[in-house]
Parts: sequence; C-alpha cells; structure tokens
Amino acid sequence: MNDDQSPASSGLSRRGLFGLAGAGVVGAGIGVGATAAITAATATDSGAAAQYAFFGEHQSGIVTPAQDRLHFASFDVLDITRAELAELLSDWSYAANRMMAGEGAGQYGPASGPYDAPPDDTGEALDLPPAGLTITFGFGPSLFDDRFGLAAKRPDALIDLPHFPADMLDASLVGGDLCIQACSDDPQIAVHAIRNLSRIAFGRAGLRWSQLGFGRTSSTTKAQVTPRNLFGFKDGTANIKAEDPKTVTAQVWVGEKDGPAWLAGGSYLVTRKIRMIIEAWDRTLLQEQERVIGRSKGEGAPLSGGSEFTDPDFESVGATDQPLIDTDSHVRLAHPTATGGSQLLRRGYNFVDGNDELGRLDAGLFFISFQRSPQQFIDVQSNLARDALNEYIKHVSSAIFAVPAGASPDSYVGAGLFR
Repeated sequence: MNDDQSPASSGLSRRGLFGLAGAGVVGAGIGVGATAAITAATATDSGAAAQYAFFGEHQSGIVTPAQDRLHFASFDVLDITRAELAELLSDWSYAANRMMAGEGAGQYGPASGPYDAPPDDTGEALDLPPAGLTITFGFGPSLFDDRFGLAAKRPDALIDLPHFPADMLDASLVGGDLCIQACSDDPQIAVHAIRNLSRIAFGRAGLRWSQLGFGRTSSTTKAQVTPRNLFGFKDGTANIKAEDPKTVTAQVWVGEKDGPAWLAGGSYLVTRKIRMIIEAWDRTLLQEQERVIGRSKGEGAPLSGGSEFTDPDFESVGATDQPLIDTDSHVRLAHPTATGGSQLLRRGYNFVDGNDELGRLDAGLFFISFQRSPQQFIDVQSNLARDALNEYIKHVSSAIFAVPAGASPDSYVGAGLFR
C-alpha cells in the first residue's frame, strides 16, 4: 500500500498527531490503531443516543434524519504535496469515525495520554453521547487546479456557480478547497467535531469560513415534522425523503455514468447563506406574507386549498379570476413543474449571527442542498429570478462541493481521487 492509500483505520499520521497534540507527542510515536467496535458502529436510537456509522456505501449526513444543529466549515489547502493531501483525508476519516462513535478524535482522548504533551482531543465532548453526529466531507472546484495533479479527476459539472438574482456575495464567504458538514442534536458535539478536525489539519489546511446553524429547516424522513424558518413558515414540505429510494437515486446520488468513477455513489453539495431582512418582513401584512410564499402560515397548506401535503393546484383561480397561488410566489417558482423536474434534497438551518451596525438582526437561512448534478440547483435558483421573496432576502455566501461516496473501513473518504 503506497502513501496515497493509507487506510483510515491505521490511525493518525505523524502530521495529524502534530496538529492534535504538538511535536512532543509525535516524537513519542503514539496514536496508532482504531478499535473494531468503532469501525463497526451502526445507527441506534434517535435523539441524544443516536449513533450513525461513518463507513458505508454513502456518506452520512445526506439522507440521514436531519439533526437540529450544524457546524459547517470550508477550508483552503496549504502548501503541501499530493501525498500529504491524501494523508489529511485519511486522518480526517480516522478521527471522524471515532467521534461519530462517541470516542475522542485521537487514540487517548482528552483525559489520558502523556502528561508532557497536550491531549489528543479537546475534551468538551467528554461524557456526552454522539447525539446523532454525522460528518460529511466534500471537495471544491479549486481543489482540482494544478497543485495536486487532480485536474483530470475534476467532474465536468463541478464549476463555480453563476451569479443569481439577490446575490450580494461576500468574497470571504465563498468557495473553498474542502468542506466539512458536522450535524448533531447537540451543538457542543457538532462544534467539537469541527474544532478537532481543524486541529488535525494544522499546517495542511486552514479554515476559510464557517457557519453555525440551529433549528433544521427541512425534514429528510417522513417521521420528522416540517420545521419552520425564521419567517415563521413551514420550510421544506415537499423535500425529498429517504423513504423514497427511487427519487433519491434519480435526484441525489451521482450515477456510474454521470462522471468520474471516484464520485459514483456521491453527490453535489451546494451552500447558500441567505440573509433575511427580518425587520421588513415583520412589518408585512399576513395576507402579503402568504402571497409571497404561496402557502398559509399556520397549516402550511397551499393557497389553492387542502392541507400541508396537498399538491398545489397552480391552475386554480379565485373570485377575481386570478390564480390562488400567485405567479411570482416562491412555491410556484420552486416547484418541479416549473424547473424541468429538478428536485433538491435540502438540509438547511436557521442562523442568527448577532446584529449588524444598524442594530438589525443578522439572521436567516443557511441553505444546504444535495443533488445528483449542480444543474438541478442552477435550474431551481435561476427560476427564482422573479420570486416575490427576493424583496426580503439577499444571498451573502455561496459554495459548491463534490461529495464522494462513503468509504470502506480499509480506506478513507476520497481515496478514489488518488488511484
């Protein structure tokens, strides 16, 4: 086995140990070997006791039941070699496998190991259950430049997203070479995951931007109720559900004939940080709010009638012979009938990042979607050019990543890139 193909189960590399605990521990040569019990971790009960397997056919955190908390991070790879990049992915896979099983990021954990070196885990998750932690890795378009000899492996579809209406992007919040999505039902668990993976990456990759999220704004299984966004409306009623494998296969997973072999069984991840103009929305009449969305605020039913999960009737008109669901409403313009059949699996979160200089809430939706092709997102977002909701939102961050398939216990996420 060459340097590019070191399995995650073999433990952290010397560079990974340096990032976690400093040169003194590296000299001691510790941190080798993951236990079979961690490798074999499987999903258990929901809630705080939920536990999901890191290794598998697909990465977790996509069709997994959407958790309540998020810590998302984008990284730039530093001046390292191709072999060192592969080593970083192996180290990340090793640590992610351990943390998803409720263990520390390193072999010893936060409260043991040599006293003459920092612990190999930061410790804030000590004694806490995994709380449904999932860790998902992705690769941005910029990773496939000439630094690592990966240009020929870049999927043709993996390009920077075009400019869309309502875009007011902050350049510091755009793109990235690598991404990590950590979701959990405990915010401390999600933050712990990103914190320790960032430590492991020290000297090899640096944080470009990150985002905390709370209150999921979509449901990925039929057992979950539809949550509400910060505008107070149910969000993601028509989201793709894990119980519909035909739709998931058709709309979410990259097929063997879609692109490079290393991405088969994976997906494309799009993030958009959407600032909501909360104060303007809060002064808007209820009737106008419902017209803009196309659904009732209470039940979440389409304005054409029925209950939340009733299919919208876009042909239905009212007493004035005008459509009951406005032609510029969000529901109409985002519906698959208006986007050529494109559907997205959404996993977004609310965010509140304090106040701006004028005392307004810096809050909104951190939108996340997974799709078989970036064109699906482009089709949907392009169709929202005349969305009445654009008056109340602006997009300040944007990124796209290719998410490889899951890894086997004798390998690591993204290993196919280096074959």
